Amino acid sequence: MEIKYFAFLKHLIRFNRQVYLDHNATTPVSSHVRRKMDQALKNHFGNPSSFYGIARRSAGLVEQAREHVSQAIHADPSEVIFTACATESNNAVLKSVAAHFHPQKKKIVSTPIEHPSVMNALAYLETQGVVVEYCPVDDKGRVRLPELEKQVDENTFLICCMLANNETGVIQDLKAVTKIARQHGALILADCVQALGKIPIDVHAWDVDYASFSAHKLYGPKGIGALYVKDGSPFTPLLHGGHQESGLRAGTESIHNIVGFGAACQDVNKLLAHGEQTRALKQQLIQRVKEIKPDCVINSLEAECLPNTLSITFPGVENAGLMGMLDFRGIAVSAGSACSTGEDTPSHVLKAIGLSDQAARETVRISFGHDTSARDIRYMTQVVRDYIEGRISFVHMITPAQLNENILFDEKTYILDVRPPDDRRKFKGLPNSYEVDPLFVEKYLKQLPRDKDILVYCPGGGLSVMISYFLKAKGFKHITNLRGGLDAWRKRRSDLYQKYAGQNVTVLQPDPVEVVQ
Repeated sequence: MEIKYFAFLKHLIRFNRQVYLDHNATTPVSSHVRRKMDQALKNHFGNPSSFYGIARRSAGLVEQAREHVSQAIHADPSEVIFTACATESNNAVLKSVAAHFHPQKKKIVSTPIEHPSVMNALAYLETQGVVVEYCPVDDKGRVRLPELEKQVDENTFLICCMLANNETGVIQDLKAVTKIARQHGALILADCVQALGKIPIDVHAWDVDYASFSAHKLYGPKGIGALYVKDGSPFTPLLHGGHQESGLRAGTESIHNIVGFGAACQDVNKLLAHGEQTRALKQQLIQRVKEIKPDCVINSLEAECLPNTLSITFPGVENAGLMGMLDFRGIAVSAGSACSTGEDTPSHVLKAIGLSDQAARETVRISFGHDTSARDIRYMTQVVRDYIEGRISFVHMITPAQLNENILFDEKTYILDVRPPDDRRKFKGLPNSYEVDPLFVEKYLKQLPRDKDILVYCPGGGLSVMISYFLKAKGFKHITNLRGGLDAWRKRRSDLYQKYAGQNVTVLQPDPVEVVQ
């Protein structure tokens, strides 16, 4: 039995090749890793902390994985601690080292392009009396070493410097940073999450004290990280409980995830060998994009950069709309701005390298994987060309700040709520809105007015972009998407939300469905 209301879903995929270009966000789990994890789940359920045979075999798997991770980063196995994620690793180091040195020493020097798990932990430590200073970076994100030398003094106990940035791919000179730290007796935390599997890692050669890693960035599972703690460097547990991980990280070990991390690290050399091929694909993409839009700005370095990472600014092209069209055509990329998460603020990384707020909102990040092909690049750039050259209809975007009472209560405005049911239960929607099931928009088309301005919104602004393009394809000419969705509007216009949310809401009933036997 074929049900015609699946036409909407068919429309979404009919043009699409699935092209995943967001490997810096996460990677698919490799078949090798899945196989090892399946074996662990099936055959090794014993608790590694027990002493009988089943448990000892589980403990052996954990130590074998620790060996694989340590070999991949050139550390001793005793210096590797398994954690739940790199965020935990970074928090554990920052809070442990601060507790060890503060208040005898009070200062941490960091870069302004660190991951939020570092930036937000540092913001917390500032509330505890720790002084945090940020060393400026140049227009490509490289740490200004002369400025770092000026900032690091005898009162500095830690320098935070990520090895490779997740947005621009810039690689820092950790040896030079470590040299400055040692001159003043400071320690080094290096976030190496994006680097493992893309460039060689040698924590001993760099002489760093702490380094964080995450399995899901190199075709391993989510929910497992690793922390390198140099032998002799101070460290106290963030979590207190059992004796696991030599007493440094309490909690029963996630054996299958640890095994998956170890298996992923076994493939690091294969991933590194693929680096030049990936870099060549990146150059092809740069060349094709420059042909499409000569004034585009490449924010990533050619050298001193991860081979798979490319940050591009398209002047005059809103990244939310571009991402929506790419997603509509089956292509996954990231924004250089945090607006896609519901915030209407530009990325702190892009701001740090000198981009304006507007330029940040015109920036996308593309990150390749080992299976990215030249065909993927051709397809992606053709969609970009169609979009930029106007062969694809644009969807108008409105910011949360622009959505005021005049628009909300204008008789010409038709507000379409495409939020999932769970979100509607949590939060009241915009006033005067019409609720539809986002999966079956096809069933409501006859009820939507073609002579009004349709304002489409969802929780975070992503789903509504896709549906906005679908409505465009169905002949609706006046479509506007709320950037950042209801989440961003609630934060930016909390006064209007408190005053009007949930008023005069209509739940549309779907048109009858014709069933074909």
